[in-house]
Amino acid sequence: MKTVGIIRKDAEQKLWEIAEPVGVIAGIIPTTNPTSTVIYKAMIALKARNAIVFSPHPSAVRCTNEAAKIMHQAAVAAGAPEGVIGCILNVSMGATQELMKHPSVAMILATGGSALVKAAYSSGKPALGVGPGNVPAFVERSADLAKAAEYIIMGKTFDNGTICASEQSIVAEDCIVDELINHLKRFGAHFLDPEDVANVSKVVMLPNGGVNPKVVGKDPKFIAQLAGISIPDRTRCLVAPLSGVGPQWPLSYEKLTTVLGFYRVADWHEGCERCFQLLEAGGVGHSLAMHSNNEEIIREFALKKPVNRLLINTPAAMGGVGATTGLAPSFTLGCGTWAGSSVSENVTPQHLLNIKRVAWHQQIPDRKPVDPMNLKGSSERTQTQNQNQNQTQNQAQSPQVDAQLVQEIIKQVMQHLNGMKC
Repeated sequence: MKTVGIIRKDAEQKLWEIAEPVGVIAGIIPTTNPTSTVIYKAMIALKARNAIVFSPHPSAVRCTNEAAKIMHQAAVAAGAPEGVIGCILNVSMGATQELMKHPSVAMILATGGSALVKAAYSSGKPALGVGPGNVPAFVERSADLAKAAEYIIMGKTFDNGTICASEQSIVAEDCIVDELINHLKRFGAHFLDPEDVANVSKVVMLPNGGVNPKVVGKDPKFIAQLAGISIPDRTRCLVAPLSGVGPQWPLSYEKLTTVLGFYRVADWHEGCERCFQLLEAGGVGHSLAMHSNNEEIIREFALKKPVNRLLINTPAAMGGVGATTGLAPSFTLGCGTWAGSSVSENVTPQHLLNIKRVAWHQQIPDRKPVDPMNLKGSSERTQTQNQNQNQTQNQAQSPQVDAQLVQEIIKQVMQHLNGMKC
């Protein structure tokens, strides 16, 4: 990816594009994956020739500062100026607000909860905010069930579930549930009984609905001990069978740890609705994983689901960040206007550039004035004065007529402005 000087020349359109840095970026860092977010944001900022100042989450100050320090040392050693990467040491909401509103800050790159992203967009500065995910993994009957189980466990357990694109709940058709469960167990899933689901819910989720920071990124053994339950030693992920979505089922929300929800549905239509409910519960605009070999059903999901990444037959955590898919590699995933974000794709250095465009005059073809009533077919439309008036109006608004009229108007305006024939 070219980010310096002329980055594109279009000979046919006589157009150049030139990249310029936006300036100083305020990088807002979450508590869930602070070090990787610092590393990625620093890399894309420097790739676009910007400086960046980080504001850590209060629960992740030391590791955020250490990651920023390491990146700064590496950048300076490679020739970057001193101070090109900075980090707030005395963290508070007031300090974050001051950073976002500072006159020298040109753009905000915010990763965090909905309230923080909203604050970034309310700062008066250009902002790129990315929000939470509550990624469903729908397993349709045509899927390779062994591979689906392997990929779901792989995606959920990567970095102990802290990636925002990781699977949060499995939604599976009744006709394949038993076989899928057997495969999931083979790859290290432990299914909880109703009593254990209740105990795990109490330690994983807070009463207000958010995830308990104590369990973020923790392995199943830690969570089981906290919940007072016994699990097999080889357990890689806890799976909680659920019957609904919402406050009554706390584990239906985003769980940035090694716990999955599990839903049975009659068919893909019900699965489609259940996935929608899960997305509405906190992951709208983010991602949805799907395991299926039925292209028609995949198409229906793609057209109807409010997500910007539909990840097919791949681990969601790796697929969402572009490691196992053709998506742009990124640790900052836009959620679009569904989630109040200005970006719907994976954020890359291109989003941190001002693009100047150099455009040459193009000769407008000389055309004779067009009389819409003399176009082909218009004589038949106006043969009789008793013809229905509505029919005449509809035909006069055909795309062919509209296109000719627009071309003529443009030509006349250009002639008037230039004082000469184009």
